[in-house]
Amino acid sequence: MPDDASPLPTLPDAAPGGILLTPDGSRTAHNARFGEAYGSRHGAAAQARHVFVEGTGTHAHPAPRVLEVGFGLGVNFRATVADAAARGAALAYHAFEFDPAPRALLREVGNDGQGAAHPVWEALLSAWPEAGLSPQDLPQELQVQAGGVSVTVSFADVLTAPLPDAWASALYLDGFSPSRNPEVWTPEFVARVARTLAPGGVLGTYSAAGHVRRALEAAGLRVERRPGAPGKRECLRAVREG
Repeated sequence: MPDDASPLPTLPDAAPGGILLTPDGSRTAHNARFGEAYGSRHGAAAQARHVFVEGTGTHAHPAPRVLEVGFGLGVNFRATVADAAARGAALAYHAFEFDPAPRALLREVGNDGQGAAHPVWEALLSAWPEAGLSPQDLPQELQVQAGGVSVTVSFADVLTAPLPDAWASALYLDGFSPSRNPEVWTPEFVARVARTLAPGGVLGTYSAAGHVRRALEAAGLRVERRPGAPGKRECLRAVREG
């Protein structure tokens, strides 16, 4: 969710069931726990493509390995799947999600959207936990493979969960905004999650906040400002060199 977005004259309308229709035709939804939308109200699919898929160079990688902080409604995942499928690239994807959204909400948000027709999306939805499960009843993770895509979703607190070391070609840092979910934007956590990047790996985030940029730099990453997706002036990418 943008933390420094410029106001736009047109915001999405709410569809039945609380789903938000965004100007690019894609959908997101409001998260009551954090008090903001899962994805950009100015274009959920556009943000996924611009900030994460293209911003990390995943769209040009021959066999991307993506680690995502905050699976949410799967918009970034579906965008990445759609891109990999169009290029015939193998994709390995590992996401962390502490509070999984209901399966029906994932299905409705993804309906007719990019990547929704890929067999791995339906396989993931079929395995997704039922709504209303308590945290102790959730599976530790789901692992699904279909159509050249391997995806693991860990239902764990990414702040304390074991993380792969030097594995990811791309890191999608897509937690709720720093004002709503500050724990995933601290220098301590950013330094920890940055170590999941392989040499040459790239982190993408919609945030351009000064303290986020400084945390990325303190983690040893080379930080670059980029034009933002619709509704934002800037976003950040950060490269692990060496």
